[in-house]
Amino acid sequence: MRAILFPKPTDFKFYQDSIRFILILTAVASVGMAYTLALMLHKGEPAETIILRTLDIITIVVPPALPAAMTVGIVYAQSRLKKQGIFCISPPRINMCGKLNLICFDKTGTLTEDGMDLWGIVPLQGKRFLPVNQHPSELPRGPFLAAMATCHSLTHIEGQVSGDPLDLKMFESTNWTLEEHGSDATKFDSIMPTVVKPCTKDTYYESPEEKLPYEIGVVRQFVFTSGLQRMSVITRTLGNNNMDLYCKGAPEKIISLCKMDSVPDDFHEVLHRYTQQGFRLIAVAWKALDSKLSWHQAQKISRNKVESDLLFLGLLIMQNTLKQETTPVILKLKDAQIRTVMITGDNILTALSVARECGMVQPKDSVILVDAQGPEADKPAQIEWQQDNSTADQTTEEDSDVSSCYHSATVSLLMPSDKPNFHFAVSGKSFSILKQHFPDLIPKICTRGTIFARMSPDQKGQLVENFQELGYTVGMCGDGANDCGALKTAHAGISLSEAEASVASPFTSNTPNIECVLTVIREGRAALVTSFGVFRYMAGYSMIQFTSVLILYTIGANLGDFQFLYIDLAITTTVAVLMGYTQAYPNLVRQRPKGSLVSASNIFSISVNICLVIAFQLMAFFYLYQQPWFKPVTGDALDHPVCWESTIVFCVSSFQYIILSVIFSKGPPFRKAIWTNGMFLFAVLLLTAFTAMLLLHPFHFLEDFFKLKHIKDENIQFKLMILMIVFGHFLVAFIFEDFVVDSKYMKRCFKSIRRKKQSKSLYKLLDHEIASDSSWPPIGVVTMATNSVQTDDHCHI
Repeated sequence: MRAILFPKPTDFKFYQDSIRFILILTAVASVGMAYTLALMLHKGEPAETIILRTLDIITIVVPPALPAAMTVGIVYAQSRLKKQGIFCISPPRINMCGKLNLICFDKTGTLTEDGMDLWGIVPLQGKRFLPVNQHPSELPRGPFLAAMATCHSLTHIEGQVSGDPLDLKMFESTNWTLEEHGSDATKFDSIMPTVVKPCTKDTYYESPEEKLPYEIGVVRQFVFTSGLQRMSVITRTLGNNNMDLYCKGAPEKIISLCKMDSVPDDFHEVLHRYTQQGFRLIAVAWKALDSKLSWHQAQKISRNKVESDLLFLGLLIMQNTLKQETTPVILKLKDAQIRTVMITGDNILTALSVARECGMVQPKDSVILVDAQGPEADKPAQIEWQQDNSTADQTTEEDSDVSSCYHSATVSLLMPSDKPNFHFAVSGKSFSILKQHFPDLIPKICTRGTIFARMSPDQKGQLVENFQELGYTVGMCGDGANDCGALKTAHAGISLSEAEASVASPFTSNTPNIECVLTVIREGRAALVTSFGVFRYMAGYSMIQFTSVLILYTIGANLGDFQFLYIDLAITTTVAVLMGYTQAYPNLVRQRPKGSLVSASNIFSISVNICLVIAFQLMAFFYLYQQPWFKPVTGDALDHPVCWESTIVFCVSSFQYIILSVIFSKGPPFRKAIWTNGMFLFAVLLLTAFTAMLLLHPFHFLEDFFKLKHIKDENIQFKLMILMIVFGHFLVAFIFEDFVVDSKYMKRCFKSIRRKKQSKSLYKLLDHEIASDSSWPPIGVVTMATNSVQTDDHCHI
């Protein structure tokens, strides 16, 4: 709950850089204000005019509409996500999705089907496991059958037995019935217990002479908690003098509560065999309570007093199949070089089996089990590095071919070709010991860890934080209440459930499979690229208008009010809003969009385009001065801007706004091509045609409305030359943006600049360090700790 109410802040570089860029624009505005102030004072303008024109520079260079324009891409992406059944309650997170490079997945209900099928049970006879029984209803009367019938949290809702799907499958397999007193047990608490009993006459009475029915009442229920990993019930069988306790949960937890003489010697071998095949195992235990324990005492007794010295009964084998969408999505993510990690509360071997089956772990990849043990009286904490020898038995030859097609380049780029790829598998218990006694190893474990099993809700959140500290942009996809902390902590949490998890998660999907992850990433990338494009456009827009105003201020002229209105409302607002309407690119590529506004390529692009704007605007301005019919403006035209200078500057700058909107509207690989955005394309063509009409042959009422100085029709050659200058600007800007900035040569140059600085992503440095060290991890070696600090002392096992 604390993680949900007070999540760790997730800073995004794009938003930080946008503030820096605005400060740069403010500095530019300060220079312009100083120039305007000096110019106005030199010309002896009134104080009121000086103040107004000087302050105008701020609104021109730092446009007030900039924050609204930057949200355009997010708004459109949020709308598209909603149409696909994905709802977002934190729109700024959409841009973060564009930079995701690690996705954490819960297992049950996320990668695998939500419901489980009871595949079979393994009861005991003495201290020996019996063969698998796939028909639990045929079990004889006894503690095992009674445990399956009573140890659950099922209830009647609207006449039907409802509750946890796992409990429902277990109870239905017994063919018993459940009775509750009252028409709706959810409205009030009843002192009358829930009763379960066989539904057939031959099992209702043990013998024909028996008059007392076989019924079991649930006196008290200790609910399941993720921390305890178990639940239990206190029951009383009709006619018995004592009560019984039935308990089920994670095998490791149940065994720790049982008398060891009731546990079979081959327990761990059987557990390993089934979990390695991907089954989920639930252990069942029982004990008879003291006959002196009364009903009132049972309601007050603590579970710690009764959940001890149990007798082990056997195992429930639950089968949980992969969702059909899981493997293709994992393959696409890995093909896009987005790392995938499983964080589950299930058994580590079951998780490993699912990881191999869905493609997180490839058949040729090795898995190293990190088994950490806490300190004991005579020895410190230690880590045992074990090689997992299991294989993906369920992978067919055809699957392997498809997998290799997708994963030909998924092995770390920093890893030498002669060193095989490997993954760490860590349990929640080992993770806790590592954090306490081996904190220096946590970054390395997280860098190569793929399976994290038996993780508590708090540990899931801590693990996501560890990934973030390594420099990953982390996404989390889950469906349960135990995922809430991790969903809130991650940069982008995606809930597949509309229940508890959706409260904490920025994204909630109506479709209960992980295909929504691909959609969110694609839309995030499109929104981020749109935000970049709009920001660059707004920066270019401010510099175009800044240049125009300073040129005209210098000669004592200015743009008219309706000229400003046409530029700001008709052109800039229209294209800025419609730029984000371009849809996301359907394919997920390996390349990720830039996340920094102050990157070398971005600064280079904006700077050169600003220089082009100034150069071509001055070119048209000076070309006007060379015309024999031209007469310079005389007097003060600040308030009466009808002159040839303002007319040409207005027309040329109007074309420049449209040019920048086109070259900054990037298409593939993150958005569809610009011509697929019909509304934007129509607006660009319409504005271009209208502006060309204002230059070539404006109607008289338009000249009066826009305060344009009439240029006679016999000067058509001049007008066409202005159009050629505008077209030349578009051609040069287009070639520069598409063939210079985005060229492989320039990308190599920008990469070489970045390499001079140390990488800020710690995981990249650690990955290179691990790949270069052939002696680590020390498989078959025990790493010891002394005084809670890791040491280099090893002993071979």
